[in-house]
Amino acid sequence: MAKPLCEFRDPTTKFLQYFMLHFFRQRTGSFKSDILSGLTVALALVPEAIAFAFVAGVSPLVGLYSAFFIGLLTAIFGGRPGMISGATGAMAVVIGGAASLVAIYGVEYLFPTVILCGILQILIGVCRLGKLIRMVPHSVMLGFVNGLAIVIGLAQLGSFKTLSAEGSLVFLQGASLFWMLGLVGLTMAIIWLLPKFTQAVPASLVAILAVSLISVGVNQASKVEGQGNMLATVGDMLATNSKHEQIKQIQGVDDHGHALVDDTSAQQQAEIKEIIESPTNAGIAGGLPVLYFLNPENQVPLNMETFWIILPFAVVLCGVGLIESLMTLTLIDEITETQGQGNRECVGQGVANVVCGLFGGMGGCAMIGQSLINVNSGGRGRLSGITAAACLLMFVLFLAPWIEQIPMAALVGVMFMVVIGTFEWASLKMFRRMPLADTLVMIFVAGYTVLMHDLASAVILGVVISALAFSWKHSTHIGADVKHNEFGSKIYQLHGPLYFASVSTFKDLFEVSEDPDDVVIDFYFTRVYDQSGLEAINVLAEKYHAGGKRLHLTHLSPECRSMLRRAGDLVEISVSEDPQYHVGTERLA
Repeated sequence: MAKPLCEFRDPTTKFLQYFMLHFFRQRTGSFKSDILSGLTVALALVPEAIAFAFVAGVSPLVGLYSAFFIGLLTAIFGGRPGMISGATGAMAVVIGGAASLVAIYGVEYLFPTVILCGILQILIGVCRLGKLIRMVPHSVMLGFVNGLAIVIGLAQLGSFKTLSAEGSLVFLQGASLFWMLGLVGLTMAIIWLLPKFTQAVPASLVAILAVSLISVGVNQASKVEGQGNMLATVGDMLATNSKHEQIKQIQGVDDHGHALVDDTSAQQQAEIKEIIESPTNAGIAGGLPVLYFLNPENQVPLNMETFWIILPFAVVLCGVGLIESLMTLTLIDEITETQGQGNRECVGQGVANVVCGLFGGMGGCAMIGQSLINVNSGGRGRLSGITAAACLLMFVLFLAPWIEQIPMAALVGVMFMVVIGTFEWASLKMFRRMPLADTLVMIFVAGYTVLMHDLASAVILGVVISALAFSWKHSTHIGADVKHNEFGSKIYQLHGPLYFASVSTFKDLFEVSEDPDDVVIDFYFTRVYDQSGLEAINVLAEKYHAGGKRLHLTHLSPECRSMLRRAGDLVEISVSEDPQYHVGTERLA
């Protein structure tokens, strides 16, 4: 009997058949989820990009274009599908702090700095240094996530403010505050309740659209000639920020809100009133981005002098961007229970920043808030990030009037749900169960993140403190079992690690003056990890030699023997080869 045709197919043919039959069936839902979640993320990206542009001291369109380039290229080349990147607050703060560079050399030096930052990130990825993120302890990760959640929450308070008659930002009052709080609560309720009934569309997108319709109706019904909207929209936020920046320049207010002039003249008051009452041309509408350096006025001399000028700022941007991106990657890995590629993400971030700098962008990195919105909305693939970037560009080119009508209440509600989902509530119950050092590290990282708004420094300091706490804790874990053999030799059987922190404890284990003439130190259960450990052994050997006594070192690990060979004449230690002490038998590493 002839065998069925399918039995003659090789494994490759069977795989292709399975692929053709099941690929679209399995991926249709993910395509839909990626596209809808990407649209949701794009809506949330608009006010973030605008706000961060003001922090960095550049045009709002620069922030939007930067978010487009960073988001698109990292989605294509990055190492974490589903993670969203764009113009971020961390990078904006660094750029805003680079005011001295712009003031002295001009704004055209800012964009080569972003390009050099990208090149450094590419080199780090190529050198496979992205795996260093594994050195971040869990306590630091908890502190980072909790601190970031608080920072995101506090950042939303700015949406509850408006311009006063004096030109300062004050909190909303009366009906405006009532409607704002009500619609924020409605947005959060929709996001919480809708998934219990259906998951066909992202709850965040439904909430934004529903609250936007209500907002348009309320603003139309309460419209008064010469007054603004009762419910602030994205367009209102942009106008408010633009006017506030102009007023700060007139008043001579620094970036921290401190007035540089004690009083305000009548002329200044008149100018402030004119700014507040006048319509603003600020908006998100724009054309296609163009290469910044095509304009001869924007060209920067490419020489070593320029390189040394921009290098310090580029290094800081590189470090901040990669730390935040890799921390976000780790967080998304835990949520999705998948594994991202840290080194590829470094390269992807670098490519995106190089291109962003070429088009006059402010640079960027991964955005934790938007990444969580994307993941919670069902976005898992690269298509979600590509969709978010493409939609963002479409908003700028064609849909600006519509996007500017989205109420800030809807976006604030979405971000509040991100805060609730980001904060590790379980960590509050872990205080009594965690070691004290880990608890203190977690609190420190969270506090530093909230107070300084510097995520990169918080992580670095957290890692340093954790490493010091670990070293201190294990510095006393070295000990020795003492015994004598039939030859009259005293044998110290060491236990625990020998390194810089345990050297002092190691020295206290020995009684050189009271020991017999023949002493053995057995390293079978210990390891020598650094030069400090070798030097401690060397000093001990010299003491025994000065006392006319013989010291034998046995069962040194292969790593320790290798360190001794590399040290050469720096240490004078002779490893015993006396077979009665079993020196020739080495323990496996």
